[in-house]
Amino acid sequence: MELLNLYQNNYLIVFVFLCLGVLLPVVALYLGKLLRPHKPSVEKYTTYESGIDPFHDSRVQFNVRYYIFALMFVIFDVETVFLYPWAVAYDKLGVFALIEMLIFVIMLLIGLIYAWKKKVLQWI
Repeated sequence: MELLNLYQNNYLIVFVFLCLGVLLPVVALYLGKLLRPHKPSVEKYTTYESGIDPFHDSRVQFNVRYYIFALMFVIFDVETVFLYPWAVAYDKLGVFALIEMLIFVIMLLIGLIYAWKKKVLQWI
């Protein structure tokens, strides 16, 4: 019976954190809406609030390479996030974890070589 209570308490804690994670941003946004000054004007509804009239459409088309370059940065940034805990606990993990991490790094290197061959990493 005590094991069942412990099991239910774990779900209760998750539920409380889930409710707090949803409730706190909603309350903060609602309070911000209530407390902020609301003085709409024609200037505030323009594309830029700099005082200069917009002279062209605000939607400018960018080259896709910039997004791919940023995506590559995020991928290799996430790699370091995975490598750090592994490096901290390396002594306790053993040879199996070393082989797993080598496979992970080799897969990332293959992706880097592929991106290099496709000339994704060249900045225009």
